[in-house]
Amino acid sequence: MTKQNVAVIGLGSMGLGIACSALRGAHRVWGSDPDPAQMTKFQGDGGENEPPIKVADILDVVVVVVLNAAQTEDVLFGAKGIVPALKKGAVVVSCATVPPAFARDMGARCMALGVHYLDAPISGGAKKSMNGQLSIMAAGSPDAFDAARPLLSSVSETLFDLGPEVGAGSAMKSVNQLLAGVHIATMAEAMTFGLTQGVTADKFIEVISKCAGTSWMLENRAPHVAAGDYTPHSSVNIWPKDLGIVLDIAETVNFDAPITTAALAQFKAAADMGLGFEDDAAVVKVYAEKSGLQLPKAK
Repeated sequence: MTKQNVAVIGLGSMGLGIACSALRGAHRVWGSDPDPAQMTKFQGDGGENEPPIKVADILDVVVVVVLNAAQTEDVLFGAKGIVPALKKGAVVVSCATVPPAFARDMGARCMALGVHYLDAPISGGAKKSMNGQLSIMAAGSPDAFDAARPLLSSVSETLFDLGPEVGAGSAMKSVNQLLAGVHIATMAEAMTFGLTQGVTADKFIEVISKCAGTSWMLENRAPHVAAGDYTPHSSVNIWPKDLGIVLDIAETVNFDAPITTAALAQFKAAADMGLGFEDDAAVVKVYAEKSGLQLPKAK
């Protein structure tokens, strides 16, 4: 397999996993993150010491794994944006959840500078990211796919080719995020409803995970509640943004999404309670607070 020079910008739980998976694939990897602790982890795993902008002219792939559209645009075209410094034929792999129209704009601006753009939101969580098992919902030109394929093979288990039109990846991610956000909020509602009936968190997981009412998010997040551990793997603050994108898109096509609206309200309530930087399973605390329920303590 071709070995590439790769930059990963944003070394949070997902970005660090991508960087480490790329390193295991024998790619040469540069990384960037404002958190010194994440940089230490990255460099301890074999990442390069120089900032990506210093080596932009030799990079084959730039993977952008930041929070939102504003951060993505700043990384690519801001005062220290990397795209103008890239060689022609390099490819940007943009992984943040953003509106499809924003992705199309970024793709056009990259293309104008001779840089490929792959609209490539990711799914799978921190563990799958670290194990090189992500699902990637990608859209872009055949040349963009070809330019990114060696790196993508190292970091993903499933690569969905959603066609040549940039924006299609972000559209599919919005569908996924609608379901994922609703499933987390519903998990919280079901678990706390169970508590009112004497169903413990551990028993809830044991039984429901083997029944028709389960979901991937329930099986992944409910154990955080049972353990009383809200260390953020994906934070509450992600969901007002992501479900907000879903509803913004829905509004443009006059689509009513009442269940998404209800889930969004619960995440906003959690953020208003000061839980924004806790794991998104902490939305359960909204229900517990309103019902006077005692949640499991940290074990």
